[in-house]
Amino acid sequence: MAMASVAALRLVVLLAAAVPLLPPPAASLAVTSTYVRPTARATLSVLHDGDGRTPQQVHISAVGSDKMRVTWITDDDAPATVEYGTVSGEYPFSAAGNTTTYSYVLYHSGNIHDVVIGPLKPSTTYFYRCSNDTSRELSFRTPPASLPFKFVVVGDLGQTGWTASTLRHVAADDYDMLLLPGDLSYADFYQPRWDTFGRLVEPLASARPWMVTEGNHEVERIPVIHPRPFTAYDARWRMPHDAGASPSGSNLYYSFDVAGGAVHVVMLGSYAGYAAGSAQHRWLRRDLAGVDRAKTAFVVALVHAPWYNSNRAHRGEGDAMRAAMEELLYGARVDAVFAGHVHAYERFARVYGGGEDACGPVHVTVGDGGNREGLATRYVDPQPAASAFREASFGHGRLEVVNATHALWTWRRNDDDEAVVADEVWITSLASNPACNKKDSISLY
Repeated sequence: MAMASVAALRLVVLLAAAVPLLPPPAASLAVTSTYVRPTARATLSVLHDGDGRTPQQVHISAVGSDKMRVTWITDDDAPATVEYGTVSGEYPFSAAGNTTTYSYVLYHSGNIHDVVIGPLKPSTTYFYRCSNDTSRELSFRTPPASLPFKFVVVGDLGQTGWTASTLRHVAADDYDMLLLPGDLSYADFYQPRWDTFGRLVEPLASARPWMVTEGNHEVERIPVIHPRPFTAYDARWRMPHDAGASPSGSNLYYSFDVAGGAVHVVMLGSYAGYAAGSAQHRWLRRDLAGVDRAKTAFVVALVHAPWYNSNRAHRGEGDAMRAAMEELLYGARVDAVFAGHVHAYERFARVYGGGEDACGPVHVTVGDGGNREGLATRYVDPQPAASAFREASFGHGRLEVVNATHALWTWRRNDDDEAVVADEVWITSLASNPACNKKDSISLY
């Protein structure tokens, strides 16, 4: 779609915010991009340039509607305190939290500090410093309390030259929150990689909330030697699983609201139990049953292993989870499902039960952040009719929920270090579609 026509359509949507529209018809032609990607890039190793008490690997995540969790690491003992305020250099507020460590075989982590601060005002820049350290002032902006709301969605980040390119592209255009559907550091048992990853993403992750869920590279379980899974992930990336109206009890899956409840985000765990009767399945049923679509315009979900996939990599790995949970998402009229795992990009039409369905979610795979394993370049041929666009390139996606009826999804390819829009589509809220909200058409609960 030409940029001029996209701009015109955006204006029409903004002017017609209160008018519910039916979902656009599926594209008549599926697209497999012929773009030839550049060569791979080396793994990065970002070193710590401070002393043992200097805060490093700082990242933030949202807790409820008006609080933020600040997490950082120091090599030596330091207080778990955050000082903050709305003017640079002035910190009238402070909060204290907890400090933990973990061991993994011969590795011993630094001191992992975790502090929840707030209440905070929406759409406000806060300046802060950690552990009473006077050498570093950081800042973040709180998300808005209403629409529009801008997400970045990117999975399978890793820490290569292509990761750095993706992060530059993300930082170059404003957003409110980043969603990551698993596979963060690609530490793969070598724990120092968690530290270098934390330092690599800190400039972005300390300035906007990052909400993540686990992937297979977070499991890091070694039978007998280290049988407990997710040790580093749980210690370093604590998410708000114990907050909000629907606490899950597990850091591997949770949900939260943004934009004053206009958007509900469900972070699912592909590597936690998900079968009917499991804790995650029972929680998901409760969580979705509590969503009032008269107030919540959009519901989106994230998983790691995609439920729909025409790439030859990881074929069928999400099928069991889809069989267990797809009906729940369909009954709740979830608008979009984002996945990682496959190192390529693919967008499906609205689907349910293995085929196109106008009341099903749009499924998108964005496992293309820049990991060291490279891209998944082999696709099933011919392209399935429900697969609207696919391309094996690194990049990132953006979901701008413009108003109560429309969201704009774009995928930006890492093309010679420029973020080029390669795929773009408007997504209409299923809550605004009368055909998808007849009482006799929803038999979930």
